[in-house]
Amino acid sequence: MMTDRSTAWIARTCPVTLAIFLLIITSHVVRPTNELDPYKVLGVSRRASQVEIKRAYKNLAREWHPDKNKDLNAEDMFIKISKSYEILSNEERRSNFDRYGQMDENQPFGQSQHHGFRHFDNSFYFDESFFHFPRSRDFADSKYMLHHAQFNSDILPDSYKRPYLIKVTSEWCFACIHIEPVWKETVVELEPLGVGIGIVDVGSERRLANQLGAYRAPSIIGLVNGRMTFFHQHVVREHLRQFVEDLLPHNLVERIDDNNYQAFLDRWHVENKPSLLLFDQVPVVPLLYKLTAFAFRDYIRFGYVDQGATTNTKLLRQFNINTYAPTMLLFKEDTEKPVDIIQARGMKKQLMDEFVTNNKFLQVPRLVNQQLFDELCPVKQFHRRRKYCVLLITGEDEAFLPGNKAFVDFATTNKKDILRFAYVYQRQQQPLCQALLPNQAAAFPQVVILERRSQAGRVLFRSVSSGWNGSQEDKYRLHEQLELLQKDPTYLSSDTTLPELNNEMAPIFIIQWMNAAYDCVLQIYDGLLYSNWREMMPILSLIFSALFILFGTVIIQAFSEPSESKPQKPKPKEQNATQTEDDASSRANTSSRPPRKDFVEVTELTDVTYTSNLVKLRPGHINVVLVLTNASKNALLRKFAKEVFSFSGTQTFHFSFLNADKHRHWMPSLLRSACPAGPSESHSDDEESSDYTGHVLALNGHKKYFCLFRPVFTGDDPDDSSSDSSDCKRKSRSRSRSSSHSRSRSHSREDRAVPKRGSSRPTSIEVHHKLDRLGLWMERLMEGTLPRLYVSSWPTLNDASSAFSAES
Repeated sequence: MMTDRSTAWIARTCPVTLAIFLLIITSHVVRPTNELDPYKVLGVSRRASQVEIKRAYKNLAREWHPDKNKDLNAEDMFIKISKSYEILSNEERRSNFDRYGQMDENQPFGQSQHHGFRHFDNSFYFDESFFHFPRSRDFADSKYMLHHAQFNSDILPDSYKRPYLIKVTSEWCFACIHIEPVWKETVVELEPLGVGIGIVDVGSERRLANQLGAYRAPSIIGLVNGRMTFFHQHVVREHLRQFVEDLLPHNLVERIDDNNYQAFLDRWHVENKPSLLLFDQVPVVPLLYKLTAFAFRDYIRFGYVDQGATTNTKLLRQFNINTYAPTMLLFKEDTEKPVDIIQARGMKKQLMDEFVTNNKFLQVPRLVNQQLFDELCPVKQFHRRRKYCVLLITGEDEAFLPGNKAFVDFATTNKKDILRFAYVYQRQQQPLCQALLPNQAAAFPQVVILERRSQAGRVLFRSVSSGWNGSQEDKYRLHEQLELLQKDPTYLSSDTTLPELNNEMAPIFIIQWMNAAYDCVLQIYDGLLYSNWREMMPILSLIFSALFILFGTVIIQAFSEPSESKPQKPKPKEQNATQTEDDASSRANTSSRPPRKDFVEVTELTDVTYTSNLVKLRPGHINVVLVLTNASKNALLRKFAKEVFSFSGTQTFHFSFLNADKHRHWMPSLLRSACPAGPSESHSDDEESSDYTGHVLALNGHKKYFCLFRPVFTGDDPDDSSSDSSDCKRKSRSRSRSSSHSRSRSHSREDRAVPKRGSSRPTSIEVHHKLDRLGLWMERLMEGTLPRLYVSSWPTLNDASSAFSAES
C-alpha cells in the first residue's frame, strides 16, 4: 500500500517524465531526415576541391541526363545531381551544410536543425519557404529559359523570321501556377507550327525582364520583327493562338479566286519572286501557312485558294486539283504550268519549309540588291564548290523582251549545279555594269560570266563576244564558252572589284517614316488602352521632348532680333562725303566683331573706309583685301567667303574688297612703292599686266607691310600658280556667305568648271578657281611664314599715281 510520501513523489515526477517523453517524440517528428547528401550523390569526399566536384558533376550529369538515359529515375537523379552541385559549388552553402547538416528548401541558410531554441529576436521571422515553390522546375521548361545575352544575339534576329511567344514568370507567383496547364497546351500546339517559345524568370533575369518591359508576373509577350506586344486577354488556348495570328502582318497571304489568279501569277516580273498557291478546303488561311509565308516573305509570294468556295471552280479545273488533300503549286516565269507540286493530307512544317527552300528563286532572277547577289552567286570557298554566275546585262524597254525571254529559255534547258543565271537592268545598276563592261557601250545586251573570289567584291569574269540578241547562234556560242569554262577554270581572264548593288526594292523615305509612325501610334494606343504607364514612359518622354524642341525653336525665332534672322540690305554705293572719321571707325569696329556662324562680313574699301580700315588700323590687326572687278564681284565674293570663313573668328582679322574698276591705279602704285628690300622681280609681271582680279592682300596698316596672294590659273604648273602656296591638298572649308559693299553676304557654292587663262575680262566660272589655294595661304599667314613686302607709306585711293601718301 502506497504511502503519502510515495504518492507525493509520483505526483512530482510524472509531469517531468511526461514532458521529457513528449520532447523526445517532438524532436523525432520535427527533425528533418537527411535524404540528400551532396557528397554521396556526387561521390566525392568532404575534403574534395572545387575542381574535383566540378569534374564529378560533369560526368554524372552526362550519364544521367534524361535525353541520354532512358531509366525511369533518370530525371529525379539528374535533379539530385544538379541540387548537390548547387550546394557544393557555393562555398557559403557548402560551409552551412558541413556545420548544420542537410538543408532543404524549407530551412534558411545559417539556421541549425539541432537548435531547439532561439533568441527572442529570432523567434518571429518570415520564412520564405512559407510561400516558396520548388526551385526544381519542370525539366521540359528548362530548354525554353532565356538569358539576356541569348535574347539579344539569337532571339531578336530570329524574330524577323518567326514570331515568339514569351512567358514571364516568377517563383513567388500563384497566378503563374494557375496558367501553367494552359501554357503547356499552347506550347504543344504552336511549337510544331514554327512559333518560338521562351520563358523568362524575373528573379534570375531581372535585366532581360526590364528590357522586355515586364514588371509583373505572369506576363505573356509576343515578339515579331523585334517589336514586343503584351497579351492582355484571358489566358485561354484559343486566345493565345489568335494573339499569335494577330502578331503577323495582315498582307502575308493573298486570297485567290477565278478573277484574280492570273494577275497574281503575272506579277512575278514586277516583284521578282516566284508565286506559291495553297489549295485547301478550310475557309480560313491555316496558321501553318501564314507562318511559312512570314518566314519566306522575302523570297516567295503566297496565295490561298478555298476549295469549298464556288468562285474557284475554274481554277480547280484548270490545274486538276485533288480536293481531298491540301495541295501546293509553285510557279516561276511560266504562269501556265507549275514547276513543282506537293500534296499531302498532313501538311507538316518541315515538309513545307523544304518545298519552299528548294524553290526560293526564279529560273533567272533579276539582281535587285546585294543580299540576293550574295545568295545566288556565293563566294568561292573550296575548289569543288565553284559557282559561276552567268549575268545578262539588258534593258527595261520592250525591245529587249525577246532577248530576255531567250535567255530564260537557255537557262531552263542548261541547268547545272555550278551555274547560276541572273540578269540586271543597266539603268538600275550602272556602277556594276561599268565595272564589268568598262570600255563597251551598253546599247545592246551583253552576257558576262563571273566567279566571286572574296566578300570585298573581287571577281574573275569574262564577257561573251558579240553581245546577246537571243538567236540560235548566240545560244550556241554561250553554251560553247560554258563548256570550255568547266574544263578550264582559267578561262576567266579579267579581274575587277564590284561595287555594292543598289537596293531597287527599298521603300522610299516617306513610306519608311509612315511605317515607323504607324508602329509608334499602335504602341501608344496599346499603352493608353491598358494604362501601362511604366512601359509608355520612354515614348511619352520622346514625344514631349520633340514638342518642346519644336516649340522652343519657334519661340526663339519669334523673339530674336530682326538683324539675326534677316540678311542686311546693302547700303547705297554713294555715301555722303562729309561723313566723319569717327563714323567710319565705328563701322570698322563693327566689321571686326567675330561673325556669326552662317556668314562672313566683308567691307568695301572706299574713300570713307580706307583710312579707318587701313591707314589707321589698330596695331596687331590685319586687313585681308580681295581685288575684284564688277564682272567678277559675285563669283569672287562667294569663293572668298568660303575660303576665309574658318579664319573669320579671329578678332584681329578684317576682311574687305577693293573694286579695281573704280581704283585701277591703286594696285600698281602699291607694288611700285614696295620696299626695295623685298622681292622686286616678282612684281615686274604684275606691273605690266592690268588685270589684278583675284589678288588678295594681307595689309598691316601699323607696320606698313603686306603679303601678296596671286590667283591660281588652272592648266599651268602648280608651282607658278601661286607664289605663296605649296602643293599639299587644301582642307575643305565650311559653307558661308558674305555681304557686298558695306556688308554684302554671298553663299558659297562648289563649281566644277575649269577656267582658261588669258582672257582680259574673266567670267564667273574662270574666277572661281583663282582662289582655290587661298585657304592654305591663310594658314601660312597665321603661322607668319609668308614673305612681307614693306612700303614707306600707303598710296591713296583718290590719286594713286602720285607719290604722296596718307600719314598714319
